[in-house]
Amino acid sequence: MTSARPAKPLGATWWLWALLALNAAWCTDLFFLGGGFGTLAAPGALLTGLGRLTGLYGALGLVVQLVLIARIPWLERSLGMDRLTLWHRWSGFWVLWLLLAHVTFITLGYAGQDHSPVLGEIGTLLFDTQDVLKSAVAMVLLIVVAVTSARSARRKMRYESWHFAHLYAYLAVLLGFLHQVTVGRDFIGSPVGRVYWWGLYGTALAAVLAFRLILPVSRGLRHNLRVTSVVRESHDVVSIHVSGRQLDTLPARSGQFFLWRFLTKDQWWQAHPYSLSAMPDGRSLRITVKALGDGSAALHGIHPGTRVFAEGPYGAFTTRKRTKRGVLLIGGGVGVTPVRALLEELSAARDDVVVVYRVSDQRDAVLVDELRALARRNGARLHIVVGPSTATGRHGPIMGPAHLSAMVPRIRQRDVFLCGPPGMTAAVQRTLTQLGVPAGQCHTERFAFAA
Repeated sequence: MTSARPAKPLGATWWLWALLALNAAWCTDLFFLGGGFGTLAAPGALLTGLGRLTGLYGALGLVVQLVLIARIPWLERSLGMDRLTLWHRWSGFWVLWLLLAHVTFITLGYAGQDHSPVLGEIGTLLFDTQDVLKSAVAMVLLIVVAVTSARSARRKMRYESWHFAHLYAYLAVLLGFLHQVTVGRDFIGSPVGRVYWWGLYGTALAAVLAFRLILPVSRGLRHNLRVTSVVRESHDVVSIHVSGRQLDTLPARSGQFFLWRFLTKDQWWQAHPYSLSAMPDGRSLRITVKALGDGSAALHGIHPGTRVFAEGPYGAFTTRKRTKRGVLLIGGGVGVTPVRALLEELSAARDDVVVVYRVSDQRDAVLVDELRALARRNGARLHIVVGPSTATGRHGPIMGPAHLSAMVPRIRQRDVFLCGPPGMTAAVQRTLTQLGVPAGQCHTERFAFAA
């Protein structure tokens, strides 16, 4: 019997916080070395100082944004893309507010300093001050990115449109950086400050280039992935089998996902996240796709021999997160695919495993025969829960506290791996909290837009 490995996500979290605090201290030091608030009695001095300080913090926030979406393997393994994406999204709004404060304070401060009207000062800054127009363009681009990141906007946008809009964020970062190092008082008179700022941005951009471009391209060329077969699982679900060279060297684990790009005339420009639906065996990879939109529906017609580009693997939804010998796997709808892969990996360990598969309709259940076969091999208990979210049974509402505890003995002594639609995932998380399952034992996978 294998021993559970303790998860250590706090290590990466504390490193990130420590680096952020250290760099925030450096930025504050640069501000005071550059004169700080100056003579507060001077007109506009306080507002100008606040503008410089919020600008430095906002620019540092942009570096944090780059690091969070650089897909650095260590951070991915420790925290998972869903958590990094969530932090990237929320920190992005803080960055926007800091930079808007920077623009406001600087404009009001210079207007007070020049004894000029605010609107006139805006025109002077934009058209008569070196490189300020660049920063204005960067600000507009960041606002566009922020607006398209709002939940209401994301629901209405196709992934490809959203992703294309987010590419402008890189241009905004570049324009903002050029503005800082050419007109920023904290850098013009400070060689050390300039070296630090170039090094900070250079390191972040190098991480993006290395892990989002060079590494995926090199792996794509090395493994030469191609579709070998397409198997229909139901009327709207297919499994796509992919093979290639030296797949035993690909660091993929059950529960992880890739961003898949099928190089056909109509699909080459689209990349979508799909979890592995089978444990990687070093010879082939498999994903199982439901026709939920135009992109996933088109994959049902993919032909064997199609070249595939897969970026990844990503995600921390793996057995590395285990802290207990007992395991509860919960999958909802097509979210059962990583659960099925995890069950296959756990089948060799003969650990205490319970699987709950939640679907609204029996017709939505996929890979059921495989789940049953793996459960028999492992001695795992498999429960298929069918019915609408409002359904009740002998133990009250389905997937409620009484129902879940009746299906799963010793639930507090288990690691819980949960993947499914957002509504189901949130409801089950509330149930687990009510049952007293520690948060550190609950592991979820959510597919969010990843910039």
